[in-house]
Amino acid sequence: MSISTKYQVTPVPEDDGDGDEQSQSVRFQIEHSVTAPTPHGGRSHNKPTIVVDDHHDGNNTTQQQLPLYQDNQPNLSSVLSKFANYSPVIPTVKELADTETDDEQSPSSKPLRKKKSKKKPKRPQLGTIMGVYLPCLQNILGVILFLRLSWMVGCAGILESLIIVFLCCTCTLLTAISMSAIATNGVVPAGGSYFMISRALGPEFGGAVGILFYLGTTFAASMYILGAVEIFITYMLPAAAVFKLPAGPEGLTSPEMYNNMRIYGTGLLMLMSLLVFVGVKYVNKCASLFLFCVIISIIAIYVGLFYRHNDPKFCVLEGMTLTQSKSDSNPFCKGDNLTSAFPGIDSGEITNNFWSDYRQTNQMENLEIIPTADRSQYDAKGVLAADMTTSFMILFGIFFPSVTGIMAGSNRSGDLKDAQASIPIGTICAILTTSFIYLSNVILLGAVVHGKVLRDKFGQSLGDELIVALVAWPNKWLILVGSLLSTIGAGLQSLTGAPRLLQAIAKDNVIPILRPFGHGKKGSGEPTFSLLLTACITEVGILIAVLEQVTPLITLFF
Repeated sequence: MSISTKYQVTPVPEDDGDGDEQSQSVRFQIEHSVTAPTPHGGRSHNKPTIVVDDHHDGNNTTQQQLPLYQDNQPNLSSVLSKFANYSPVIPTVKELADTETDDEQSPSSKPLRKKKSKKKPKRPQLGTIMGVYLPCLQNILGVILFLRLSWMVGCAGILESLIIVFLCCTCTLLTAISMSAIATNGVVPAGGSYFMISRALGPEFGGAVGILFYLGTTFAASMYILGAVEIFITYMLPAAAVFKLPAGPEGLTSPEMYNNMRIYGTGLLMLMSLLVFVGVKYVNKCASLFLFCVIISIIAIYVGLFYRHNDPKFCVLEGMTLTQSKSDSNPFCKGDNLTSAFPGIDSGEITNNFWSDYRQTNQMENLEIIPTADRSQYDAKGVLAADMTTSFMILFGIFFPSVTGIMAGSNRSGDLKDAQASIPIGTICAILTTSFIYLSNVILLGAVVHGKVLRDKFGQSLGDELIVALVAWPNKWLILVGSLLSTIGAGLQSLTGAPRLLQAIAKDNVIPILRPFGHGKKGSGEPTFSLLLTACITEVGILIAVLEQVTPLITLFF
């Protein structure tokens, strides 16, 4: 049995104004046939087809036969083809993009009717250098390098300082290798290291690791803010202190100083949080400036260590280091009591600073502990004593947060052109570069700077000056401004990454109490609630106000 239906469609002629009319005739013929029963008792059906005849003013007729519909049921050959072409390897981002491009260019994928062209979303364009390597450098080289590395070398000595730096860098290198193994095992989604861990090991395990990572990143923001405030109040503008510091060596460790840290730290946190809330694009625009300051500061320190352009003097009386004030001169600091603070590489100072010299609280350079009853007598002379007890493990806990910025590149996985290749190469190269910088600075500082000056944490023996800033060439303000901007930039990166990490954990719904923090701003999806919680936790670290007490917390979380 055969069914045939014919239609003829003639468009209405249009007059072009010259009296000429053009007619065009198109005939459609729809055919559908059903054949006789088959020997197996069924019927064989043919797909209905449409036959299109085009006539153009007597020209030859062109005829096409097109199916009305396509059978979506897979046949045996297509199933076998899928099994034959199966591959257990997860395709890379580049391979997926090439496949989509081939599908778009294939003739069969072109539609019969013209569709409105849609704008394709811009693909990530960040490479290995700008996307991973340089952000990791910015986060690793920060507050500890400028404020506490010289003090660590003076207390632990060159040998044990090298061991501390080597252990910390080895720990981060092993972490980066593990992260690289996950990153190269398939497509890296946007969301950073938490997404890689949770998708590889499961959301439960990833949630536990992610919470620790979030708290560590949040308290790292507190560390950077406290470091920035310390640079500003202690070395750049001491007159800006709200609470006047008491005279004497204990002024920089007094409650008044800590209250100044809390006030300025809270104000700086509010400004930084407001900047992150307004838009991350402004943070990214400032990142290049902050990174430039870090690189220039590192170069200036190296030049100053090899080129002796500054030779300040410090005062030693009966083996005790005396403080010097910018306003009031110490009457004991004259004549033979003055000693060069930077003897130089060829002075042999490296042998004196090779071994450790740990101190207890209130212990002086002549190894005597100042008795509490006679404290006023020593303060009158300006005797400098240790403000805290030091040991190998204490210094290890203080230094370790300086190498935890290796996640800065993986946190940008959604913005990378090829995250599988960029994350391993950029992160490992950044760790090797920063490890060389830290190790070389430990040796050079121990060889150039006097040991008593190295153990002076706040530079009180040199008139409340930052030791690294005095060493650097050509001027101390290059290091002061560069270190201030670099610490602020690293703090902004922490305040930007931590809320997104918390939002990703909340969206997985592993911890039900965090579910409200998975919501973001309407339209952009910015983690507003997560940013608010992050700012509150950061404020807790700022209220501690002591940099040496915040850094061990970061070490515990990481």
